[in-house]
Amino acid sequence: MGHLLGNAVRFGVAHDVMAAGEGIETMLSLRCVMPTLPMVAALSAAHLAAILFPRTLRRLYVARDNDPAGNGAVANLIDRSREAGIEAITLSPRLGDFNEDLLARGIDALRAAIRVQIVPEDVVRFMASEAAGTAARVCGDAGVLSHPVAG
Repeated sequence: MGHLLGNAVRFGVAHDVMAAGEGIETMLSLRCVMPTLPMVAALSAAHLAAILFPRTLRRLYVARDNDPAGNGAVANLIDRSREAGIEAITLSPRLGDFNEDLLARGIDALRAAIRVQIVPEDVVRFMASEAAGTAARVCGDAGVLSHPVAG
């Protein structure tokens, strides 16, 4: 797989604002409500704490997983971003992560929960009504990204 530390799975190209989180499902769930916001999935808490910042980044939304490893990774990443002069804002799920929130509560509840956690100018920029069509294509009608595997 190559060198992972510092790198992440990228959704969009980051400039001044970006969101980062551990899992692909978590970040795709957020992408359902902010389809034009560049995002990265670090694939683990350790990798999240070590992601590399784009030179032009000024604001970083950190999608927290609600567990001890996630809390530690977020704390480290916020410290690193502030040292680099980047505003860091934590996004917190109501359940274990944002994919659980989407599956249990639905896209409208997730959208409402995120809207109050981000900077107002980013609500206009990344949650605008014209993005709704993109969100529908990304998430599908049900907004479901993953299903438990029986077995």
